[in-house]
Amino acid sequence: MHIDTEIISVDQKKFKESELTPAGIAIRAGLVVAFPTDTFYGLGADPFNLAAVERVYHIKGRPRSKPLLLLIDDLEQITILTAELPDGFQELAQEFWPGPLTIVMRASHRLPLKVTGGTGNIGLRMPRSRLARALIHSAGVPLTATSANLSTLPSCTTASQVLGQIGGRVDMLIDGGTVLADKPSTVVDLTGPSFKIIREGVISKSKLKKWL
Repeated sequence: MHIDTEIISVDQKKFKESELTPAGIAIRAGLVVAFPTDTFYGLGADPFNLAAVERVYHIKGRPRSKPLLLLIDDLEQITILTAELPDGFQELAQEFWPGPLTIVMRASHRLPLKVTGGTGNIGLRMPRSRLARALIHSAGVPLTATSANLSTLPSCTTASQVLGQIGGRVDMLIDGGTVLADKPSTVVDLTGPSFKIIREGVISKSKLKKWL
């Protein structure tokens, strides 16, 4: 189904939070919004809305067995998303958040299993991007933030790239200009007995070696 994608243009360096109000309202209404993060453009939806989560998977063509990354803007949101804080979490969060580090933990039973891809685990990140955090605040919920692209194609660093891949599928697009990062977030897994790097991205393995 083709839909008209509404575009909101903002200046990431000097925007007013009120400019994001329509996007926050859209997310609370169950719509999906593409927006710039500190790595690539992401697909934002309410993770507690199953229909919205399903649309994120559909828009990307993403296998339902793959969990969706969630972004937070406040550490207090951790308590509703995770079953418990694993060893090492506080140290990693203090050192690398806000920033491009995704931490995988056991998901809370309050989080729909669909968001975890049926794994029971969830990856969380507090982005450095002020715009991304402002959007989370406007929506009033943590946001899904899997990359705003088709699963078989490269991640997008501009709004025009997003439109080229998924325009007509996503409800709204926040055009915040070019995202400068050329790598995804680094992903670490704290669900097992030992600390494990799942994906080396912006934060190198050498910067994490003291936790290995």
